[in-house]
Amino acid sequence: MAGMPARMDQMKIKNSLRALMTRDRNNRMVRRKGRIYIINKKNPRYKARQG
Repeated sequence: MAGMPARMDQMKIKNSLRALMTRDRNNRMVRRKGRIYIINKKNPRYKARQG
């Protein structure tokens, strides 16, 4: 639908990322600017940030 925001690009904000790491084998944990991120280029729905 026109004008609706895309829900796939939203990031989960979690206190613990350990459980999210095991959900998909393509998940990568990276540290940027003091924050910890989970990124997954093949399936962006797993993207998350700690805090």
